[in-house]
Amino acid sequence: MTNTLPLAGIRVVEIGHSLAAPYAGMILGSLGAEVIKVESEGNGDYARDWGPPFIDGAAALFHAVNHGKSSVALSLSDPAHAAALRDLIATRADVVLQNLKAGSLAKYGLGPADLRALNPGLIYCNLGAFGEVGPLRDKPGYDPLAQALSGLMSLVGHPGEPAVRIPVSVNDMGTGLWAAIGVLAALLRRQSTGEGEVVSVSLYETALTWASMQITDYLANGVMPGRWGSGTAAIVPHQAFECEDAPIMVAAGNDRLFARLCAVLDAGHLAEDPTFRSNGARVANREALVERLQAVFRTKPAAHWLAALDEAGIPCGPILTVDQVVRQEQTRALDLIKTTDDGAVQVVGLPISFGGERPDRIGRAPRLGEHNHLLDAKEAAE
Repeated sequence: MTNTLPLAGIRVVEIGHSLAAPYAGMILGSLGAEVIKVESEGNGDYARDWGPPFIDGAAALFHAVNHGKSSVALSLSDPAHAAALRDLIATRADVVLQNLKAGSLAKYGLGPADLRALNPGLIYCNLGAFGEVGPLRDKPGYDPLAQALSGLMSLVGHPGEPAVRIPVSVNDMGTGLWAAIGVLAALLRRQSTGEGEVVSVSLYETALTWASMQITDYLANGVMPGRWGSGTAAIVPHQAFECEDAPIMVAAGNDRLFARLCAVLDAGHLAEDPTFRSNGARVANREALVERLQAVFRTKPAAHWLAALDEAGIPCGPILTVDQVVRQEQTRALDLIKTTDDGAVQVVGLPISFGGERPDRIGRAPRLGEHNHLLDAKEAAE
């Protein structure tokens, strides 16, 4: 890999808070873009206080998605501040990321129409809650609300249990990913047209795409998707099993792997039984099959089964806790845990490699307003 990252020379202005826009900004920054984070005077991004734990006065979560950025602190209601930001974007920015309330920036002359009139090559990305049309377009939203309203929450957990939130901000982070993809596509098109454009993404749209397989299944057969715990609706066996001492995950995703699994469990007759011979039959008879497999798994410890399943080429693994994940050899070999260049914070790097090398731009998170000098056009030009 060359020393120049793919987005070197691109300047991004991030008018965002919390997670979606900052996550998109972190991705673009890690790929080489200069990211200028715009925060409110006083307390700054809400995520600065989303702890404990705290590191150097800001929540660890804030460091995770804001490392390597610059920070300017201002009040958009101050005409001078708004004008300075408008000038920065009009003359020195390639991309704007914003996830404030829909339409709120337009009253300060910072909406997409205003800024693209001043800078036709500008790519302006809106990261909203529910999209730009429809009855919920003005409704504020966070990740759990998107999980609830999109149906995602109805899919998580075991049958008969209360609704459970996916304990990862999948919609915030997913929306940041879609924003980055949209911005990259727009930058590519700008190379041939010279024109920027408006890119729009939202938490709700992202959530619907995560549920795309379940939605497609429902539209095909009218059957409501169920909850399967560690399993999945369309493949059996494809779930966690309790061993003598600990659970393991087993993913026998086709008939060939199922036959191997039965051989490992000394239950070859199950692979020949018409009740279980095909995946469709196994799905139809899930409970009967899982009960038989579970009874065998309980007879020996997890290490025994994992070794035997690995030997047979059956996808499997232990169910690790976070402390085990960060220490395990595969994580270390991938060099995915990075340390900011000031040595203060460990973060997860980008899951992308170029020429076998991972982008290694891990600057520290900025102090609030640390780079306000960037608003001074004369000083920035020097």
